[in-house]
Amino acid sequence: MVKALVLYHSQEYGNTGKMAKAVAEGLKAEGCEVTLFNTNESRYPIEEFSKYDCVAFGTPDYYSYMAGGLKMFMDDHYIADVRKGVKGLKEKPYICFFNHGGGGSVKNSLSIFKRIGSIVGEPIGCQGEPDKATLEKLKNLGKELAKKK
Repeated sequence: MVKALVLYHSQEYGNTGKMAKAVAEGLKAEGCEVTLFNTNESRYPIEEFSKYDCVAFGTPDYYSYMAGGLKMFMDDHYIADVRKGVKGLKEKPYICFFNHGGGGSVKNSLSIFKRIGSIVGEPIGCQGEPDKATLEKLKNLGKELAKKK
């Protein structure tokens, strides 16, 4: 069974969390075992990352950049990969999604995730609460990700 991680940051309004759940639904529909992890609740344990076959990253737009928890994940990933030589941290298909209050410039910072592997599809973003059409696009992107592994 394909193991998928949905790593995201969501607080206050929970809009990025709603988006993460839609991605997870798509992954599950294709038979994936899915773990949802909100970096607002705790720091992601990088030693767990190698057990996943694919990953979805979700973030709100904070000052035109990703949430600190996701940046911290990438810092930890770099240290584990480059300095410690931990295996299984790369060559994973991934997707990105984001939420914003009107700018959406966070999309420009998502290229940092290319260290993980190959992006599937285009990042999906929305302003404010995701509508039904956006949630459906996210489910479909999750299904597409599941098929890449």
